[in-house]
Amino acid sequence: MAKISLLLSLPILSSFLLFFPLSSSQTLPINVWPKPTTISWPIPRATPLSPSFKILSPYTNHHLQSAVARYTRLLLSEHYYPIVPPAVNLSSSPPLHSLALSISDLSSPLQHGVDESYSLSISSSTGLANLTAVTVWGAMRGLETFSQLSWGDPPVIAADVYIDDQPIFPYRGLLVDTSRNYYPVEDIMRTIEAMGANKLNVFHWHITDSHSFPILLPSEPELALKGSYGPGMRYTPEDVKAIVEFGMSHGVRVLPEIDTPGHTGSWAGAYPEIVTCANMFWLPKGLAHWAERLASEPGTGQLNPLEPKTYQVVHNVIHDIASLFPEPFYHAGGDEIVPGCWKADTAIQAFLANGGTLSQVLELFVNSTHPYIVSLNRTAVYWEDVLLDPLVKVDPSRIPRETTILQTWNNGPNNTKLLVAAGYRTIVSSSDFYYLDCGHGDFVGNDSSYDQIGSDKDSDGGSWCGPFKTWQRVYDYDITYGLSEEEAKLVLGGEVAMWSEQADPTVLDARIWPRASAMAEALWSGNRDQSGKKRYAEATDRLNDWRYRMVGRGIRAEPIQPLWCRTHPGMCNVVQ
Repeated sequence: MAKISLLLSLPILSSFLLFFPLSSSQTLPINVWPKPTTISWPIPRATPLSPSFKILSPYTNHHLQSAVARYTRLLLSEHYYPIVPPAVNLSSSPPLHSLALSISDLSSPLQHGVDESYSLSISSSTGLANLTAVTVWGAMRGLETFSQLSWGDPPVIAADVYIDDQPIFPYRGLLVDTSRNYYPVEDIMRTIEAMGANKLNVFHWHITDSHSFPILLPSEPELALKGSYGPGMRYTPEDVKAIVEFGMSHGVRVLPEIDTPGHTGSWAGAYPEIVTCANMFWLPKGLAHWAERLASEPGTGQLNPLEPKTYQVVHNVIHDIASLFPEPFYHAGGDEIVPGCWKADTAIQAFLANGGTLSQVLELFVNSTHPYIVSLNRTAVYWEDVLLDPLVKVDPSRIPRETTILQTWNNGPNNTKLLVAAGYRTIVSSSDFYYLDCGHGDFVGNDSSYDQIGSDKDSDGGSWCGPFKTWQRVYDYDITYGLSEEEAKLVLGGEVAMWSEQADPTVLDARIWPRASAMAEALWSGNRDQSGKKRYAEATDRLNDWRYRMVGRGIRAEPIQPLWCRTHPGMCNVVQ
């Protein structure tokens, strides 16, 4: 990262002579994002980091070893210079020589509910620091915090600081859609690396959709060979293994989603006989007849639950995905079943003419696939639609609460309430707060609403889920709003979503960061201070600093303010 004249150098740092205690209302001279649940730095001082600094870890866990090596390199080479020079005193004590790790449970796998707590202490008098965690994954969180307490060239680190930290919510996710546009493996890995730095722990990989089927599966290779965008835009089993391993080394689970039975037009290249309304125009009678659409956006096609071969193919897909991904959750989709697409099929027409319903058609599919998912020791995750869609949904008995998690994306707190009131564990991804693709217009062409000046959909940014979700909008959301204490216990956490109708690797970083960072803190330590007041105003300067550090680490996060605002505290606020 380039150094600029206003930033701190060590000679300036060592000239700070005054010590001052911090009250709970004051901000820290150097910050950690997300903010730890408990941090004590009574006298802000720093100590040099020894050029021979080491992280002492006697453990052979290879994911931990990878993290230790990575953070050792980072600490000695990052040379981060905060936008505002930290007001701290440089300790005259010996440099910090080591950070000792102590982990009590080395066997806990990276899965939902794993202990991510840690305690960190850095002493200026002994030249030693200690990081204690229950699990390898908690140790990784502590290593990230430790790295963010360092700055300068040569590097110094906060001294006489004590941190006890653990997340509020066990599920803190990010969805990336790789069907509508393709993302190379290196872009996925860079995103996962940034997730680990933000203490996010679930990469929800929405792999397939109607637009493309980019994953090459051993049992069903034709799905990718005929359903992907081309030879250079497929993920091999070796790619998947590399991504999963990379995720584990950063404390990030990789949750696969194969959306079914809707959003499956890309399957028709290999198996046209199992897909209804594939490759048809999505809106045959125009916007005025929305209820008769064949899809909710361009890209038609839904699996046919009345066709026996459907289950042969789907079971092969589920089996392969479960074999490739060790993650105990399997996301089966289940969203946006469009009646018109199924009604276009003659067999389904006959089923309906004999008194059947579309909900029964969906139940046939779920009755076959849900037990199979469970038989592979997986918990099935579905979008809320399988329970809440007004037209096509299943009876709750078909998706047992013990083996099912539902993910909400519509109607904000209202649908969260409906899901937990029905007794389901819930992941919150409200499009009103957590959809990062919103507000960039729509991708459909020949839209007559733009024919006249003044009809430019100004209020919503031209997209169904507009306007753009600012970082403050993301940060402000309380995902258990309106729930009883018992209902709130069913909320596993939240997930921001990067759908890719209008995104690809060229804009990936800026669309996600630092807005995903805002959710990361809200779900890790909350968005309120000790008095219960929303702390978004206090968070602005800290997020500015964190975004600046992320850019230095190679994440092209978008700016949230001019640099001038950070260097003139309070001057960019609405209220002085």
